[in-house]
Amino acid sequence: MRESAEAKLLRLTQIEETLWAQGLRVAGIDEVGRGPLAGPVVTACVCIPKDRLVPGVDDSKKLSEKRREALYPLLLQAADYARTAFVPPEVIDEVNILNATKTAMEECAAGFDGLFLVDAVTGLHLPGEIRSIVHGDALSYMIGAASIVAKVERDRYMVELDAQYPQYGFARNKGYGTAEHIAALKAYGPCPAHRRTFIGKILGGGV
Repeated sequence: MRESAEAKLLRLTQIEETLWAQGLRVAGIDEVGRGPLAGPVVTACVCIPKDRLVPGVDDSKKLSEKRREALYPLLLQAADYARTAFVPPEVIDEVNILNATKTAMEECAAGFDGLFLVDAVTGLHLPGEIRSIVHGDALSYMIGAASIVAKVERDRYMVELDAQYPQYGFARNKGYGTAEHIAALKAYGPCPAHRRTFIGKILGGGV
């Protein structure tokens, strides 16, 4: 049986309900783009008050692009805090993807005062209490909302990048290592948007 929108909202806000009952202000943080061969890693920190929750939120990976795009402006309108952070490929290459992700999470959360729900990343320095939740984007409404905001902003960025470097198909693959993308890398070599530490094996170390 398909889960109703009301049932999904109740399920995804169980963690938040416990915290709201304690009078806490709650934000979710999530990242998009740890795995691609090109483009930035993007994080979002989102807080939506209990009385302004937008139905339909879920882990961004479970939603179609059309659905994410429809939810994106509604989430930003409902949020009382929403901020994203981008860390570019050259920094990812310098500090590694985990540290780049942490940097982005700390940046997007810097202006929020409250408790943070984070999807399975530890060792963060944030201006408030942190709860790290494994598979948080599928268990927490706020983390799911953050995953949608981060995903939409990163996908839009990759579409813009496609206009600069059309040979790689970034509008379609969003920088991930599809067969088309890997073939283009081998044919044309890397562009400035590629993560050198991610593509060395593909190009035989010649980057």
